[in-house]
Amino acid sequence: MDYRISKPPLNKLVLGLITRDTIEEVKNRIDIVDVISDFITLKKSGANYKALSPFANEKTPSFFVVPAKGIFKDFSSGKGGDAFSFVMEHEKLSYAEAIRYLAKKYGVEIKEDKISDEGKAEQSEREGLYILMNFAKEYYKNILHTHDEGKGIGLSYFRERGFTDRTIEKFELGFALEGWEYFSKEAIAKGYNKELLEKTGLVVRKEDNPDGTIRTYDRFRGRVIFPVHNISGKVIAFGARMMGKEKNQPKYINSPETDIYHKSDVLYGLYQGKNAIRQQDVCYLVEGYTDVISMHQSDVENVVASSGTALTESQIKLIHRFTENVTVLFDGDSAGIKAALRGIDMILKGGLNVRVVLFPDGEDPDSYSRKVGTTEFQKFLKERTQDFVSFKTSLYAKEAAGDPIKKAESIKEIVTSIALIPDPVKRSVYIQETSNLLKMSEQVLLSELNKILIQERRKNEKEKLREQEDEPIGADPTVEVAPAKIDTQNMVYYQERETIRLLLNYADNQLESQRLSDFLVRELEDVEFVNPVFNEIYHTFKKGIEAGEPLDNQFFVRKGSEQVKRMVTDLVTPRYETSQHWGDKFHIYFSKEVDVLNELALTNVLRLKFRVVQKMMEDNLQLVKQAELADDLDLLDRSLETQTGLKKAETELAGLLGIVVAK
Repeated sequence: MDYRISKPPLNKLVLGLITRDTIEEVKNRIDIVDVISDFITLKKSGANYKALSPFANEKTPSFFVVPAKGIFKDFSSGKGGDAFSFVMEHEKLSYAEAIRYLAKKYGVEIKEDKISDEGKAEQSEREGLYILMNFAKEYYKNILHTHDEGKGIGLSYFRERGFTDRTIEKFELGFALEGWEYFSKEAIAKGYNKELLEKTGLVVRKEDNPDGTIRTYDRFRGRVIFPVHNISGKVIAFGARMMGKEKNQPKYINSPETDIYHKSDVLYGLYQGKNAIRQQDVCYLVEGYTDVISMHQSDVENVVASSGTALTESQIKLIHRFTENVTVLFDGDSAGIKAALRGIDMILKGGLNVRVVLFPDGEDPDSYSRKVGTTEFQKFLKERTQDFVSFKTSLYAKEAAGDPIKKAESIKEIVTSIALIPDPVKRSVYIQETSNLLKMSEQVLLSELNKILIQERRKNEKEKLREQEDEPIGADPTVEVAPAKIDTQNMVYYQERETIRLLLNYADNQLESQRLSDFLVRELEDVEFVNPVFNEIYHTFKKGIEAGEPLDNQFFVRKGSEQVKRMVTDLVTPRYETSQHWGDKFHIYFSKEVDVLNELALTNVLRLKFRVVQKMMEDNLQLVKQAELADDLDLLDRSLETQTGLKKAETELAGLLGIVVAK
């Protein structure tokens, strides 16, 4: 059985460029906890680590990392594998791209085999987009530092804002020349094709020319450039600020959405600030590029920006990977504050803790940090942070002063926000706080809260009913399926699963006279696994034993198909561990699996055979019915004889297991 990772021919070609020695060197150096911690915050859980799933929206952690086995398992989405698998899945990279990313992280020199011109032409388009965006970043950086226009306009602008050389390099800032085709001509001269340039959004196609010709021009012209990085540091888009004062031009323009850039899934500054966010356990949320950069200049690096767009659920999930605490920084502008309150509600709904800092009138994080300096700015953030209830209450209290109707509306607004919090304990604490601030009965607020929660629940129930009504007839896969058949199939499935779990976790463990893997393979010689994934794993184990090359779970994690990887990581990842306090403190002890393997292995073999026999009996009964309907006496005799033999085997196995079965 070939267990090499299944990839399309293109990626096999790309993988062939990197030598096998390089791949092995990367594998030897990587630490799966270190790799995954670049993308999400892991918390220690016994010998393992856990976190909220980066692949699914959840409130209870179901993502596990097992360092001893070098694997991760996400029980929410079913994804699992090693460090390479995680990087590929999370960053949507090919295997070769994941190797390059990890090689760079761990300082491994990449050695490559020579590639033909034909091979170069077949590089994946996605990889080509990343390469072209990197070229553009370097081009704009070079213009900023070496071209007279770049230095005179772009670099002068950054200097005026107080950005140091270190900061300019850290955020890889650049400048685009004022001209229609400076960048595109340079890119084409370097061998990049026009089609790819258009797909990145760096070049815009103009088709409505009077002479009917199709022309192109550079999207960014005469502007300072802010590269946008994904979480692993690759440039995926650009923001650009206008330097002139043309009234018909927007102050900022951004890259359009592409195959590698979806603005609702990206936060500016997250790549540069993720480690600080994890260490400080709080994320400052601002509006624009310069706010982020100025805060870094003030040694406040745990900051991200939504880049002028409305905050999205995906962006909130991104923050949640690194911290549960968000502090929103508001400009001193009442219109902007009201608009930003909607973002706070979304953050609350996402299960994060929200605090707020309000800047003086006419100030924003960028202007204020430059005005007061690093020390005073950090002091301001520390002293002016308040929880969102206090902030919202004081905000509405000013507006509702002396107006009972407005005050009632304000109270509903505040309680509506509290109702979005998924944690009932936090909701209760905020209700108490609101009661104290507004000097009104906690019971009145609770009554309003319950009213909102009930309305929301009814709304959700109606939507579910509507969805069910919209489903086409026959969409439910359980309709008209005999319950007994489902039970038998499930019983066989779970017993096969248990057999494979024992093999993966204890293959080399010694029983009384032989290894567990040898025992299971010998005892199950006459059993054929129904589930194709279990069958694949079992027969690979069997071939390994016959060839004198015993396998372990790491073999399947490295070389298994995607379905095999998922199943293996599921079966070898422990979700729960018995606390040592049960024994140390309470003197309550539990048997460990490894101590009762003899009994487990024997019982498993008997139960699997028992379930298989029951499934065979059920299938054979269908033959009996067919024979009766067709009046086929020969088939009927054979089927009844088979049923008698199977029933006898069932009774014998039941006796060994201590199970009573119907006669």
